[in-house]
Amino acid sequence: MKTEYVERPDLKTEEGIQGIRRAGEIIRRGGLVVFPTETVFGLGGNALDADAAQKIYAAKGRPSDNPLIIHIADPSEAALYTETSDLFVRLAKRFMPGPLTVVLPAKPVIPKTVTAGLPTVAVRCPSHPVAHALIAAAGVPIAAPSANLSGSPSPTTFAHVKEDLDGRVDMILGGECSIGVESTIVRIDGENELTLLRPGGITPEELGEFARVTLSAAVLDKLKEGERVQSPGMKYKHYAPKTPLYLLRGDQTARMRYLDAQTGKFAVLAYTEELAALRFHPASPVLFDLGSVTDPSEQLHRLFFLLREADKAGCERIYAALPGTTGLSLALYNRMIRAAAYQIIDTN
Repeated sequence: MKTEYVERPDLKTEEGIQGIRRAGEIIRRGGLVVFPTETVFGLGGNALDADAAQKIYAAKGRPSDNPLIIHIADPSEAALYTETSDLFVRLAKRFMPGPLTVVLPAKPVIPKTVTAGLPTVAVRCPSHPVAHALIAAAGVPIAAPSANLSGSPSPTTFAHVKEDLDGRVDMILGGECSIGVESTIVRIDGENELTLLRPGGITPEELGEFARVTLSAAVLDKLKEGERVQSPGMKYKHYAPKTPLYLLRGDQTARMRYLDAQTGKFAVLAYTEELAALRFHPASPVLFDLGSVTDPSEQLHRLFFLLREADKAGCERIYAALPGTTGLSLALYNRMIRAAAYQIIDTN
């Protein structure tokens, strides 16, 4: 199909407003629209249309056992499609609109193609103005996974979306993604119980102010054999560049010693503070600035963009430090171990 582009939709101009209206009409008639959110770009279709969900899976090349998130314009709309609770209302008041997705019991109006046959559905209210305007223009909830070909790093720029989905969708709306990784996903298991299924821009520590938070085993480790996917992003290998990625466990001295012994053409996603030393490496690795070692939010913002750029460098392999597992670093750890297919090298 021929894809229409609105690279920089300006909601203050008539041209931008008309672009959003056309996008809303595409969603209503069962088509697909890519749009920016504060996390990553989403690939959207009508969440009440079973056929639209199938089109999303086909455009991504995504297995249909991986559930979709539905995006709503206001948290109050969740009650139309799910069984909400007091805890959901408290979470929504604090974190929505924003990068939080909550898994709730689905009402029959949500097709099984959206829930991947599960009795639950994941609900999110994005804060990005273009996303919000699109949902309002469509007049229906929008089912939207990340707008990448299945398994590859999620796109955070218009150019990267175009690389993956040109000719696969009806329209692409441009914009900026401020966070850079997908939303935090939690499941409500009781009035004071949350299970964290996927970490993101909202940390377990922040969620812990509202309920007891238990980490799903799949946050830090692989799914068990035969275990069913409960939310997007739980697959064994996900967000992966085509070039093999290896994560280095160890302090800076040990990691630098390991890299000093490497030969051939390789890339390094390095902390800003380590770039100067690596520039004098005899193998002249291709270097990418992941951000300051003390700023995980900057690292999150750059991660997927740099994995895609590193893929274009023609290297044999990519190295990066294994992140920690507290605060925002937990989201980095979760994405990077899946992008690396759990290839971790102990350098100590």
